[in-house]
Amino acid sequence: VINITSIDGQRLNPWETYSYHASKSALIYLTKRMAARLVRDAINVTSIAPGAFPSEMNKAARDHGDTIARGIPAGRIGTDEDMAGAAIYLASRAGDYVVGETITVDGGLVHAALGTSIDA
Repeated sequence: VINITSIDGQRLNPWETYSYHASKSALIYLTKRMAARLVRDAINVTSIAPGAFPSEMNKAARDHGDTIARGIPAGRIGTDEDMAGAAIYLASRAGDYVVGETITVDGGLVHAALGTSIDA
């Protein structure tokens, strides 16, 4: 089982999308809970949390990809191959020992972006 979550379940964004944040966070934790129960039946449960990918839902990435890419550590928005690679890995024997984990596919936005300093 590969659930599709979102980086918005892992971090805050500047928009007031409360129900979206809550539902994606809940799906990340549901993935962990399902994994804990189903792994003993040899069913592996994981998730993928995409960042900026061009789509109907993410029109900013679709219509202004170059601008959005400037705020992403990898310097680009995601491609179909990025998501496919993560899914193939998790569905293959290579990912068989990854249980209950969420793979973040976002060009480093969640885990490799430097925040701002509060020091003067």
